[in-house]
Amino acid sequence: QVQLQESGPGLVKPSQTLSLTCTVSGGSITTSYYYCNWIRQPPGKGLEWMGAIAYDGSTYYSPSLKSHTSISRDTSKNQFSLQMNSMTPEDTAVYYCAFRVVGGTQTDYYWGQGTQVTVSS
Repeated sequence: QVQLQESGPGLVKPSQTLSLTCTVSGGSITTSYYYCNWIRQPPGKGLEWMGAIAYDGSTYYSPSLKSHTSISRDTSKNQFSLQMNSMTPEDTAVYYCAFRVVGGTQTDYYWGQGTQVTVSS
């Protein structure tokens, strides 16, 4: 079965860069048509899709976050990562990685447990 695990710092200072890594087991991130996503949820708010990297390495970003967000992958480790610079307190949220498997008639989603990231001095 597919499992995902986020890892990275829980505290980031304002103006600094956040780096998170998601390790995927039970499925290859290079298999067609699989997509690796980052989603976050600020306190008291809904889920916000941040971006994704596809099975072929193509990247997609939310327009509001694109200028400060970068998603990459390490296929040898079956991992994908999130980098977000110029962090502010408004970026405090639970950050999730999610694996999307697109089939001809059905799309399946697999989520990590999420990791709390607090931006504070």
